Amino acid sequence: MWLSTILTGAARALLGASARWQGSPPTLAQRLYFANHTSHADTIVLWSALPAPLRKRTRPVAAADYWGASAARRFIALKGLNAVLIKRGPRDPNVDPLAPLYEALDAGQSLILFPEGTRGHEALPGPFKSGLFHLAQRYPNVELIPVYLENLHRSLPKGEWLPVPLNCAARFGAPLARVGGEDKQAFLERARAAVVELSR
Repeated sequence: MWLSTILTGAARALLGASARWQGSPPTLAQRLYFANHTSHADTIVLWSALPAPLRKRTRPVAAADYWGASAARRFIALKGLNAVLIKRGPRDPNVDPLAPLYEALDAGQSLILFPEGTRGHEALPGPFKSGLFHLAQRYPNVELIPVYLENLHRSLPKGEWLPVPLNCAARFGAPLARVGGEDKQAFLERARAAVVELSR
């Protein structure tokens, strides 16, 4: 779609949006890309850094309360990025908030996740929430790819709306291995450490 082309071009022109495949090559394998989150541009930069064949089958996961808050944002998210919108905040105990992600993964699509759940002010990620763990458990054959988004905390930090032109990049690491019997907290700490390692 024309909007996807514009978004990709703008991300590369203004922010670099280059890819550094440091631990895994770009392949069509089904994947969960998980990254640090400091900027509204994170989603577009990571998605734009993927080769076109991967972008077509990779869907960013975005917060419905933000990206669905206006017609313009919803149009960008759904038509430009083909995002999966999920609800944050108070939850209905009878509804699994990850259900839209299950549907996408069951259809063979890859996903882009920000396990912190919201943007932070620091370059390195804060604690990860449990969603990544549950998805990794439910889909053991989907590759888990850590990604570090470089310079976005300086180019378009939380609270700012105009980007400072900098050379931003997405560093893609090696697939995170599953460890048999690993509990949730240990897994989340190990996943966060994989993203932090890519910052060095």
